[in-house]
Amino acid sequence: MIAVHAGLLADHGYPTRVVAGRGNSFRPDVPVEIVPSLYSKDPELLAINEELDRGEVSDRFRAAAERIHGELQAALSGVDVCIVHNAFTLHFNLPLTAALHRMVEAGEGPRFVAWCHDLSWKNELYLPKLRSLYPWNLLRRPLDRVAYVVVSRARQVELADLFGWAPERFHIIPAGVDVAAQLKLEPETAELVRRLGLLEANPLMLAPVRITKRKNLELAIRITHALKLRDVPARLLVTGPPGPHNVHSDDYVDELRGLRSQLGVEREVVLLFEHTGTPEGDYPVSDRMMYDLYSLSDLLLFTSEQEGFGIPLLEAGLFRLPVFCSNIPPLREIGGDAVCYFELADDPQVVARRLLKWMSEDCVHRLRRKVMDEYSWEKIFGNQIESLVAGRW
Repeated sequence: MIAVHAGLLADHGYPTRVVAGRGNSFRPDVPVEIVPSLYSKDPELLAINEELDRGEVSDRFRAAAERIHGELQAALSGVDVCIVHNAFTLHFNLPLTAALHRMVEAGEGPRFVAWCHDLSWKNELYLPKLRSLYPWNLLRRPLDRVAYVVVSRARQVELADLFGWAPERFHIIPAGVDVAAQLKLEPETAELVRRLGLLEANPLMLAPVRITKRKNLELAIRITHALKLRDVPARLLVTGPPGPHNVHSDDYVDELRGLRSQLGVEREVVLLFEHTGTPEGDYPVSDRMMYDLYSLSDLLLFTSEQEGFGIPLLEAGLFRLPVFCSNIPPLREIGGDAVCYFELADDPQVVARRLLKWMSEDCVHRLRRKVMDEYSWEKIFGNQIESLVAGRW
């Protein structure tokens, strides 16, 4: 989590450093400063914790808190905001907790954000180790100058009860996922996804075909337009270049571009060759990038008027990608009753309604989109974390 947060901050132009009890550098633009006394298994701290377990707050504890206070002052020199994970609410390093409270109460150092994943005072496993006196009571003492972050609504309720504050005083910022990393996207794919804003699409409709007349892509464009009329942020991604053998391929591309412009779906309909081709006419879309696009897409939209077979249906099946395709014999032979069909003469509005019905009913799709829309780290950073860093709290 700390590495993710630091990486996001660095990626968005914030000079960032990590201060930790142990570990190593994980990227060259994020320096890591090791302060051994912050480590929960530091031998000196383990000895102190044994004393605390017996209810003893010794000179050794006070000396450690004093030392850590000085180390924090040095480590945080010149820092505007310090995000502290768990140390304000967990008991594993109470000298650190005491040093942090001292800094906050004295108005020293940066603005502090307390990221509260866990709460010792609300965990029955930890309660036997706690006492109502100092320093254990620091874990339940709120600090007005600290911005508190909890990772869920359940934690918000628990911390509000512990501190006696209104729940609204705590920021709920969940953990997230790095979509590109989780899906193992190639760097070239990740850059393309970022540049074209493909993660914003819902649904992202994949048309893994060359641009030839028999692929009937005008129907796919009209379906995309029908979705746009319903304020659905759909994107159609046509992955292939113009067909290489038909001398009229360029004319067909011009037709599709004209239809795209006429319907006002220039952003919604992506002809991938327009974004990845080279001046020499090369088309550097690898098999690996295609696999990435299958993983990333919400459905396969296959509008062909003619096919001898239909390999994209096989690939979609392996990627668990729902298929919406034209009802022609080769595709029905492959798909059977496992895909959604439409007739070539169907009104695009009718197909759009079927798509919307599937989107609203399919629980796998709904969870996937919820993760994409609410729990991607980029979304969480832009919507919530950056405002804390900028002091808008």
